[in-house]
Amino acid sequence: MLKRWSVLPIVAVLVAAACTNGSGSSPSAAASAAASASAAASAEATAPAKPVTIKFATYAWQPPTVAATKKIVADWNAANLDIQVELVTIDVNSVHDALVTQFQGGTAADIIHDEGSDLAGFVKQGFLADMTSLIPAELKSDVPQGIWDAVSYDGKIYAAPTLLQSYVVFANADHLSAAGVKLPTLDVPWTWDEFAHVAKQLTSGGKYGLGWGLKSATALVMSTALNFGGIFFYEEGGKTVLKFGEAEQQVLKRIHDMAYIDKSIYPASIGSSGSDNLAGFIGGKFSMFVGGDFYAQQLTEQAPDTFNWVMLPLLKGDSQMQNANPQTLSIARQSKYPEQAMKFITYFTAAENVSSLAQGDWLAPATTSGGEALLAATGGKHGWDVVVASAKTLGFAPFQKLEAYPQWKTQIATPAFQQFFAGQIDLAALGTQLTDGWTKVSGG
Repeated sequence: MLKRWSVLPIVAVLVAAACTNGSGSSPSAAASAAASASAAASAEATAPAKPVTIKFATYAWQPPTVAATKKIVADWNAANLDIQVELVTIDVNSVHDALVTQFQGGTAADIIHDEGSDLAGFVKQGFLADMTSLIPAELKSDVPQGIWDAVSYDGKIYAAPTLLQSYVVFANADHLSAAGVKLPTLDVPWTWDEFAHVAKQLTSGGKYGLGWGLKSATALVMSTALNFGGIFFYEEGGKTVLKFGEAEQQVLKRIHDMAYIDKSIYPASIGSSGSDNLAGFIGGKFSMFVGGDFYAQQLTEQAPDTFNWVMLPLLKGDSQMQNANPQTLSIARQSKYPEQAMKFITYFTAAENVSSLAQGDWLAPATTSGGEALLAATGGKHGWDVVVASAKTLGFAPFQKLEAYPQWKTQIATPAFQQFFAGQIDLAALGTQLTDGWTKVSGG
């Protein structure tokens, strides 16, 4: 009996307690539920966040550069599980058109690989994000201001520069030595007149001093014209006009005279592209050629070890200035992850990374630290000293900021220069085509 009566009060207390719980649960059940909820919240807080995937569209095409790009992305992904980067390949021959389609269709990648002279239209149409506040101070100070100017609009930065191209002279060192020609140095480069003299000197016996692929010469002409202060585009009365004055004509006259007066340019090379002439250079048909410094990579791959080629410093007019038209990384305005994209861009432009990319493309790093890393890696041999030094001579040119420039370049300038270099029109007719063509495409 005592045992039975000792149980009843306990049961009654438990029943009463259950009835007084507003939730209809016993205190122990509520505590258990609260503990479970707390544990779940804690687990959610400590669990790794879902990785963010950033698409990176690149037109890298030279095999060493493609390999370097893939390694940079792989190293980043291995070290940053919360921000994963996915490579998207764009055909190097149709970058602008591909980006137009992607931007208009809302399918652009988060990070866009392009070049400075192609940015204006995309900026004005609102497709690129303002990166000014996202760029770390260390990266900002590592790039010369003149190069930042090439990617800035109304004081805002829309791209991070990575690599820079310049136009240089490649020469068969044995040919020049046999002719008694002294090579120029970084401190004492050739002037355009000295270059023309050497080209003429090397022309004899069915061989030419120079080969020059001028099929698509607009970029070269616009850049090297800066040697004489030729900028082509001027602001007048609130609009941009094209002037074809003495400064703009200097380089054109010199190329024309080498081709048709000195006859030192191999005729078959004029209507071809630069890469088409590598075989002729290696085969000894001509002793020098002018082209982007990136041709050094193809020479390295194609020329026999016995072929003694050198890269000469940039030619000099009134100065050695050429157009700073860097390869760039921009962030699409439609990207949901601009901060994460900038973190990867900062990593991509780190000294060792941009040095490895530069070695693949034979281009100059846009950052000072990248140039130093490149010299340390190469010892400045095989023209690397010229490549790195060229970055100091590159500056902003007005045409880079003109929205109608890509259309003018493709539809007007390139075919007009082709006719001029082929001897089909004279300098006056060339000027008319260029100025009238600009008025047409710009709506001026």
